[in-house]
Amino acid sequence: MRYSAASKYEIIRPVEESAFGIRRTCEKLGISRSTFYNWYDRYLSGGYEALEDQKPCPASVWNKVYVVRVFWTQSIKI
Repeated sequence: MRYSAASKYEIIRPVEESAFGIRRTCEKLGISRSTFYNWYDRYLSGGYEALEDQKPCPASVWNKVYVVRVFWTQSIKI
Protein backbone atom coordinates (compact mmCIF):
# COMPACT_ATOMS: atom_id res chain seq x y z
CA MET A 1 0.00 0.00 0.00
CA ARG A 2 1.33 3.43 -0.97
CA TYR A 3 1.04 6.29 1.47
CA SER A 4 0.98 9.96 0.52
CA ALA A 5 3.39 12.40 2.12
CA ALA A 6 0.53 13.73 4.25
CA SER A 7 -0.32 10.22 5.47
CA LYS A 8 3.31 9.51 6.32
CA TYR A 9 3.52 12.76 8.27
CA GLU A 10 0.29 11.92 10.11
CA ILE A 11 1.88 8.61 11.15
CA ILE A 12 5.22 10.15 12.17
CA ARG A 13 3.68 12.77 14.47
CA PRO A 14 1.83 10.43 16.87
CA VAL A 15 4.73 7.97 16.95
CA GLU A 16 7.08 10.78 17.99
CA GLU A 17 4.69 11.98 20.69
CA SER A 18 3.56 8.58 21.94
CA ALA A 19 4.35 7.48 25.47
CA PHE A 20 4.06 3.80 24.46
CA GLY A 21 7.23 3.64 22.40
CA ILE A 22 7.83 3.21 18.72
CA ARG A 23 7.32 -0.56 18.56
CA ARG A 24 3.88 -0.57 20.19
CA THR A 25 2.68 2.52 18.35
CA CYS A 26 3.76 1.14 14.96
CA GLU A 27 1.97 -2.14 15.73
CA LYS A 28 -1.22 -0.22 16.56
CA LEU A 29 -0.95 1.78 13.34
CA GLY A 30 -0.22 -1.32 11.26
CA ILE A 31 3.18 -0.35 9.85
CA SER A 32 6.54 -2.00 10.35
CA ARG A 33 9.24 -0.31 12.39
CA SER A 34 11.65 -0.41 9.45
CA THR A 35 9.12 1.45 7.30
CA PHE A 36 8.63 4.01 10.05
CA TYR A 37 12.38 4.53 10.46
CA ASN A 38 12.84 4.92 6.69
CA TRP A 39 10.15 7.61 6.64
CA TYR A 40 11.46 9.22 9.83
CA ASP A 41 15.05 9.41 8.55
CA ARG A 42 13.84 10.98 5.32
CA TYR A 43 11.69 13.44 7.31
CA LEU A 44 14.59 14.43 9.58
CA SER A 45 17.00 14.92 6.68
CA GLY A 46 14.71 16.71 4.24
CA GLY A 47 11.53 17.75 6.01
CA TYR A 48 8.01 17.20 4.76
CA GLU A 49 9.04 17.35 1.08
CA ALA A 50 11.34 14.35 1.54
CA LEU A 51 8.32 12.19 2.38
CA GLU A 52 7.09 12.34 -1.23
CA ASP A 53 7.47 9.09 -3.16
CA GLN A 54 10.80 8.82 -4.92
CA LYS A 55 11.00 7.88 -8.57
CA PRO A 56 12.43 4.41 -9.19
CA CYS A 57 15.73 3.98 -10.95
CA PRO A 58 15.53 3.87 -14.74
CA ALA A 59 15.16 0.36 -16.13
CA SER A 60 17.30 1.04 -19.19
CA VAL A 61 20.59 1.07 -17.28
CA TRP A 62 21.06 -2.69 -17.63
CA ASN A 63 20.48 -2.44 -21.37
CA LYS A 64 23.35 0.03 -21.65
CA VAL A 65 25.65 -2.26 -19.68
CA TYR A 66 24.76 -5.14 -21.99
CA VAL A 67 25.55 -3.07 -25.10
CA VAL A 68 28.98 -2.15 -23.72
CA ARG A 69 29.66 -5.79 -22.82
CA VAL A 70 28.66 -7.02 -26.30
CA PHE A 71 30.77 -4.31 -27.94
CA TRP A 72 33.78 -5.20 -25.82
CA THR A 73 33.52 -8.98 -26.45
CA GLN A 74 33.20 -8.42 -30.19
CA SER A 75 36.21 -6.10 -30.25
CA ILE A 76 38.31 -8.72 -28.45
CA LYS A 77 37.48 -11.32 -31.13
CA ILE A 78 38.79 -9.05 -33.87
